[in-house]
Amino acid sequence: MLIKNIEQRIKINKVISISTIAFAVFIVIAGFFFAYRMIEDSRKSIYILDNGVPVLAKQTDVLLNRPVEYKAQIELFHRLFFTLAPDDTYIKDNIQKSLYLIDDSGKKEYTNLKEKGFYNQIIASSSMVSIHTDSVTLSMEQKKFSFFGKQMITRKSSVITRKLITEGFFEDIIRSPNNPHGVILKNWRIINNEELSNQNKNSY
Repeated sequence: MLIKNIEQRIKINKVISISTIAFAVFIVIAGFFFAYRMIEDSRKSIYILDNGVPVLAKQTDVLLNRPVEYKAQIELFHRLFFTLAPDDTYIKDNIQKSLYLIDDSGKKEYTNLKEKGFYNQIIASSSMVSIHTDSVTLSMEQKKFSFFGKQMITRKSSVITRKLITEGFFEDIIRSPNNPHGVILKNWRIINNEELSNQNKNSY
C-alpha cells in the first residue's frame, strides 16, 4: 500500500509539474505575442505637431496609398513642366525640378520645345503659362498613365487654351528630397496639344 501511495503521489506530482511548465510556457508565449502586437500598433501611430499641439495620426498601408502617390507625382511633374512665367530663371528652375521626376524623355521634350523657340516666345511676349488637370488614369498592370488637362497661355491681348493629353509609364524608385514620392516617369510623350480657343481680352 505504501509503495502504491508513493507511486500515485509521484504520478500526481509529475502531472502537476508538467501542467505548471506548460502553463508557464503558454503565459510566456502569450506575453511575447501581445508585446509584439503592442509594438506593431505603436509603430503605426505617430504624433504630428499642429501649432505646438501633438495630434495622433495613424499610419496606413503604403500599398493602399500608392495609386494616390502615382497620380500626385504625375500632376506635380506636369504642373512644374508646364507652369511658366516670362522669366528665364523661373523657367529653368521649374524645368530642373520637373526633370528629377522623369527619365530622359522629359529632357528630350524640353530640348525640343527650346529648339522651337517656345520658351523665348514666352519671355518675349510676357506670357504666363499654366495648366488645369482634368483627370489622370492609371493602369496598374502595365504601370502606364494618361494625363488629361488643359494648357492656358495668357498674353497681354489674349488667352489661348490648348488641349493637353500625355501618356507614359511609371516605376518605383527610392525616395529622395528631390523625388519624395519615390516614382520615376518613363517614356513620356505629348499625344495631343491642339488649340481649343483663342479669346481676346477686353481693352479699355
